[in-house]
Amino acid sequence: MRWDGQKIGAQDGTALPGLDLRAMPGLVRSVRTPDFAGVTFHEVLCRTALNRVPDASAVPFRWTVNPMRGCLHACAYCFARGTHRYLDLDAGADFDTQIVVKTNVAEVLHAEVGRPSWRREHVALGTNTDPYQRAEGRYALMPGIIEALAGSGTPLSVLTKGTLLRRDLPLLAEASRDVPVSTAVSIAVLDDDLQQSLEPGTPTARARLALVRAAREAGLPVHVMVAPVLPWLTDSTDHLDRLLAAVAEAGAQRATVLPLHLRPGAREWFLAWLRRERPDLVAGYDRVYRGGSYAHAEYGAWLGARVRPLLARHGLDRAPQDVGDGVRWGSDREPAPPAAAELQPSLF
Repeated sequence: MRWDGQKIGAQDGTALPGLDLRAMPGLVRSVRTPDFAGVTFHEVLCRTALNRVPDASAVPFRWTVNPMRGCLHACAYCFARGTHRYLDLDAGADFDTQIVVKTNVAEVLHAEVGRPSWRREHVALGTNTDPYQRAEGRYALMPGIIEALAGSGTPLSVLTKGTLLRRDLPLLAEASRDVPVSTAVSIAVLDDDLQQSLEPGTPTARARLALVRAAREAGLPVHVMVAPVLPWLTDSTDHLDRLLAAVAEAGAQRATVLPLHLRPGAREWFLAWLRRERPDLVAGYDRVYRGGSYAHAEYGAWLGARVRPLLARHGLDRAPQDVGDGVRWGSDREPAPPAAAELQPSLF
């Protein structure tokens, strides 16, 4: 790959139209390569690696690390799309093709967790964009991040759709001897055609199930996030039952099933996909989401009632402490479903 000698500065005629370099602090260069056709990587030097989660957030962790912004997975529904607007980039195609890479993130993190003031609180990886998206194969940021956290005695967890995690399973297994380590794999769609339409840059469900097996063979606890569940597309009893059966057979100890939510940025991009691929469902989604980011409570309750017996049937409803999982994964990718009451699907 030709990664060197491609510096792009504020006055460079090849700089991206509309890209405000002042909005991208620490930009060193932008890089294009035939191996990632149509993608530009913006390499930056970050000042901080640890991100503080607002106290008002319901997620069970207060710190995250995100080595990249933007994601090659190109999931139509990704909640993080709106964050690209902070860089004067759009939440659609730019999110999929303009990837910001914090090339010094491991070094900065090592300094931060080495401070006497660091309290060794749990750090979650993969709560915004995926740390094991395909570009991690080139930049190899995660080994240094894992080593910095484990070496400082900091518990950590990883959530991913990327099978590149296989590369680091030995490192995570070694880290688990010193600190609590948990892994979570996101698998939401069994049908290959639908999965590739919704998540064109991701490995297949089959490949991710193989990743679950590999993580379990490495001795790591594995939690599967069946998220997001999409009304009428992936919320049938048959699909959920088959998916959870496959997850259990692969060796996962727990699963969490959560409905789609559509924050600004993601909402527009996903609804454009829906109008293009399934226009017959647009009116139904308008009813379920009622102009907001979250499915209305009745849908969440209905889905919860459908899922609970399936989780129990496949032995995936165990509590974190029963499987050695150091973190109660609720993930900030999706909200927790409301308490259930059986409702008729015709309501939606």
